[in-house]
Amino acid sequence: MVAVARPASHMRLMRMDDLDGVAAVEQASYDFPWTRGIFADCLKAGHPCWVLCVDEDLAGYGILSVGAGEAHVLNICIADAYRGRGLGRHLLVRLLDVSRWSGAQRVFLEVRPSNPLAKALYESEGFREIGRRPRYYPAKEGREDAIVMVLDIAAGDIEK
Repeated sequence: MVAVARPASHMRLMRMDDLDGVAAVEQASYDFPWTRGIFADCLKAGHPCWVLCVDEDLAGYGILSVGAGEAHVLNICIADAYRGRGLGRHLLVRLLDVSRWSGAQRVFLEVRPSNPLAKALYESEGFREIGRRPRYYPAKEGREDAIVMVLDIAAGDIEK
């Protein structure tokens, strides 16, 4: 019997030398991507920024803003080649753990109505819709609303 090695995934804090790879994943994933400079600004501002790697490949990233007992998922993305493997959930759970460790009581995020897979992931982790931001996102034809979601978390509850 031959054992098939499964690719190893790991997460670590984002570094400046990750920005070209992060920006490449972002551009390949979105019609209106963040710029490399926005990611650099997030790092410089001290936001918790994480990358998820499969073997040595950058497979995804997530960025939080944390303060005043709240966290906000600013950006989370998995590269197309790595979607459908549970890595988005793995990364989201890490961001939720970081939120708890940072003392957040609630986590907010926005999601496009045109991204039902992401919305379903967030709902499966306990997020609920609390409102809409009209015309929040640029779209190919005009603007698209954002669904605002929140998850109430207990600061001492690190594991699900």
